[in-house]
Amino acid sequence: MAEENKKLKVIVFQINNEEYTVPVNLVGSIERLMPITRVPGTKSFVKGVLNLRGVVTPVIDLRQRFGIEEVADTDATRIITVKIHEMSVGLIVDAANDVLDLDEESIEPPPEVIGTVEADYIQGVSKLNQRLFILLNLEKVLAKDDVHELNELYV
Repeated sequence: MAEENKKLKVIVFQINNEEYTVPVNLVGSIERLMPITRVPGTKSFVKGVLNLRGVVTPVIDLRQRFGIEEVADTDATRIITVKIHEMSVGLIVDAANDVLDLDEESIEPPPEVIGTVEADYIQGVSKLNQRLFILLNLEKVLAKDDVHELNELYV
C-alpha cells in the first residue's frame, strides 16, 4: 500500500508581493482592518490592541516586524488572528488569499535570506504551480519575550 503524502493545510497571505503561509490550525480568524488602540511604550511593530468579540487582542504589523517599508492600508488589508504561546495575536497583512494543502515533502529548508525577511522567521519554503510560499515560524516571529510584553499590556 503506497503511503499517502502528508498535507499541511495553510492560510496564504501577502506582504510586499511575497506569499507567506501559516498553518490553518493556528489561525483563529481573518478580519477586515478595524480600529486599533495604540499602546504607548511598546515596540514599533506592535500597533496596539483591539477588542475582538470581547477579547482584547494585541496586534502586530508584519511589515514592520520584517523591516519592510510600510504602505497605506487598502481594502485588501487583513488582520489574521493566530494562537501562539497560549495567546491570541493579530497579524496585519496586505491581503489574505486562500487556503491550500501543501505536500509536506515539498517543503524545503529556508535559504539564508529571502528578500528582506530574516531566515529566523522562516520555517521553510514550498513551490506549487509556479508560486513560491514562505512558511512562517510564528514561534520566532513572536519570540516569547515579545509575547510576554504583549501579555503585560492587558493582564
